[in-house]
Amino acid sequence: MSIYKRGDVWWVRFTTPDGSRVRKSAGTTNKRAAQEFHDRLKQQAWRTGALEERPRYTWEMAVVQWLKEKSHKASLEKDKEIFRWVDRYLGGKRLDQIDRVLLFEILEAKAAEASPSTANRHMSLVRAVLRRACEVWEWIDRVPKAPMLSVDSRRTRWISRQEAAKLLAELPDHLAAMMRFTLATGLRQRNVSRLAWADVDMERACAWVHPDQSKTGNAIAVPLNANAMAVLESRKGVHSEYVFTYQGQPVTQVNTKAWRKAVARAGLEDFRWHDLRHTWASWHAQAGTPFNVLQEMGGWKSSEMVRRYAHLSSAHLLDYAARVHWQESA
Repeated sequence: MSIYKRGDVWWVRFTTPDGSRVRKSAGTTNKRAAQEFHDRLKQQAWRTGALEERPRYTWEMAVVQWLKEKSHKASLEKDKEIFRWVDRYLGGKRLDQIDRVLLFEILEAKAAEASPSTANRHMSLVRAVLRRACEVWEWIDRVPKAPMLSVDSRRTRWISRQEAAKLLAELPDHLAAMMRFTLATGLRQRNVSRLAWADVDMERACAWVHPDQSKTGNAIAVPLNANAMAVLESRKGVHSEYVFTYQGQPVTQVNTKAWRKAVARAGLEDFRWHDLRHTWASWHAQAGTPFNVLQEMGGWKSSEMVRRYAHLSSAHLLDYAARVHWQESA
């Protein structure tokens, strides 16, 4: 806030063109009078200070400040991934150069390679940084209105086993291995790409996702079936720390050009990486896995997230359906 209270008296604060911080009592208990005092004082500071000498804060400076202040944040690593991605658009930009047109360009670019909800998450973080730069750090005077995409939370795109086989045949080895493991476990992309050998127990056929690595903030026990174990066996000795790597480094991006081309060659439409998780859940629903078990395996907080797959299985309803029947007379 540019004006704030200390006791009953209003105070003003703002940053001058040369970067100096001004904090001064407005000498009044009236909020409107304090705001007028703030505006006059700030206008005078801007008149006497050279406008062109105002510090030019950059996007990189804002990111550094954000990471410093949010070091306690559980999803800080995810923030860093998003920052690395948006750097291609915002790297080297002054904060006052970032406008709605540029933000919309970023949103469209992310939506072209990922889901609308993922694109919105990228935009939400960018908007949060800009808002903090304006309202807390006072590095910019206004925040551009950030565009957002409408999201259909009911989307449950999944593929058959035959379609999955076609896609696997088109993928490079590292992505194919990650896809097989996802179809076997239902893990989210980040949990697969960052899976460490330290979190895998081959003897007990299980793995773990720690609370700080989980979207819901809860730990997830991951049972490993024969398909998952086969993938892990094939990855032994490739890297000492991480299970899935490419050229010696963890895989940070899966919605790559190689993925999109493979999807096209396999003849699949409107299919994203996260839909592999939908596919895993859909296959389980069709196989009769109880929904409470599926919820636990998938690490969902709400049963509503699992109910979206209910229409794929009616086996548990057959006994009830059989209670009503009739025989037509000849």
